[in-house]
Amino acid sequence: MSEPGIIQGLPGEIAIPSAKSVGEEQSKDILSPARVFAGASIYQVVFSFAVMLGACLVARVFYSLRAFKVDPDLWWHIKVGQDILATHRWPVTDPYSFSAAGHHWLAYEWLGDVFLAYVWRIGGVRGLGALLIILGGLIALGFYAYTSIRCGNPKAGFLATAVLLNLVNSLTLRPHMLGYFFLILTLIVLERFRQGRRSTVWLLGPLLLIWVNVHGSWIIGLATIFIYLASGLVPLRLGILQTSQWSSADRRSLIWVLVLGAAATLVTPYGAGLARYPFQVASSLPVNVANIQEWQPMKFSLPGDKLFLGLVLGFLLVQLLWRRKWRLDEVGLFLCATLMACLHIRFLSLFALFFAPLFVEVLARWIPRYDRAKEIYALNALIIFSIVAGMLWYFPSTADYTRIVRETFPVEAVEYLNTHHVPEPMYNSYAFGGYLVLTRATEHKVFIDGRGDFYEDAGVFSDDAKLMALKPGSLDILQKYRIQSCLLVPDEPLATILAALPEWQQVYGDGTSAIFVRR
Repeated sequence: MSEPGIIQGLPGEIAIPSAKSVGEEQSKDILSPARVFAGASIYQVVFSFAVMLGACLVARVFYSLRAFKVDPDLWWHIKVGQDILATHRWPVTDPYSFSAAGHHWLAYEWLGDVFLAYVWRIGGVRGLGALLIILGGLIALGFYAYTSIRCGNPKAGFLATAVLLNLVNSLTLRPHMLGYFFLILTLIVLERFRQGRRSTVWLLGPLLLIWVNVHGSWIIGLATIFIYLASGLVPLRLGILQTSQWSSADRRSLIWVLVLGAAATLVTPYGAGLARYPFQVASSLPVNVANIQEWQPMKFSLPGDKLFLGLVLGFLLVQLLWRRKWRLDEVGLFLCATLMACLHIRFLSLFALFFAPLFVEVLARWIPRYDRAKEIYALNALIIFSIVAGMLWYFPSTADYTRIVRETFPVEAVEYLNTHHVPEPMYNSYAFGGYLVLTRATEHKVFIDGRGDFYEDAGVFSDDAKLMALKPGSLDILQKYRIQSCLLVPDEPLATILAALPEWQQVYGDGTSAIFVRR
């Protein structure tokens, strides 16, 4: 299910790199895929070495994503999509919690929610597993196409993608996964525009129209287009930085694309409401930043953190020895993404993408370029067929996916709640809220779920963080909300405390969850 444009881009835009800089477009002799495969049969194109490398990347993603380690937010996204499909209305107040009932809330990622709800309706949990693998594969292929087009060497593009995929922490099934794929497509279109393929740049307007309704990362795409335009307004030669000035026609095209993209942010069910959301997240969520792992600053203790540090230091060392000149927009995006990744670990994926053009150009200096004359099509075909057969053979069954979900989320606890009377209001662990929203929204209102920004604005998130940390007086929060029962992770601190208190009784427990009731 890969995009035709991506498959065509896999062989790369074969180019002769300049001895001075890749920024000097006049020093490149760019060959399109059509010219590279001129006279080649369909068999030779489909089973080329470049396509085989792309299949290897898809296999690598399949291996890591078949375990279906999904974010707890997946479930409430599905429920929001189901409700929009059922009512044809977009919520403006919260319908799922008792702790912030009626508080102002917009379904900021409504189109992504509807998409997930459709997949859930058609394929159930196995359909979600297939979607996760498909989107992961498209991201890997898009990454590969971008790096190959950037340096004109699919072998260097493959190696850069294989390394940088280890930093991509966006491969969880949420609307932000679609946003990341859209950002890759944006960079591919912009790079092709720079290389003379100007017609595809008009696709960015419709893409942003969809993107703004899918995920708030559209603001990064729009900012990337702006930086790309601004870096070519005047010619520049300053140290390692250099730019070429856009022609008047190119400048007008990019300005119009930017204007159309900005206008697209208003074409939503909420008008300009979705356009304000990224700025709200960036400026007013101190409790989320302090307590949610993906918003934490990098501690350089995890393997991905160490790889990030090694790549940055290695690039700086190579630059000191090589003294290569770079385009202003690429260096600017790289520096911004490096800073953002250091401040918030969730932006490692952004760093991987914006570091990719610099990294792949360094690799391309030493890796031999693609040579069609050296193709062994039969071997390529054997590897591709083996990969496809292996993925079909090892694709998880519905039973496998059901087991994974039962081991991760409170499936059995929900079954208990459906057959036993448990007094409410019920406090629930943050990680369980999304699943409760999906499975019990009609009978049960949650205390909290993964909509951290909403709960922080309502004042609930700070109470939850205090309770989870068991700070002095934190148990008074249970009295504040008149909590009569709790659904918790068995080994979390609050569960240990309640098990020791005489006024609380555990009425249910398994390896995943425990239910406590006030006596």
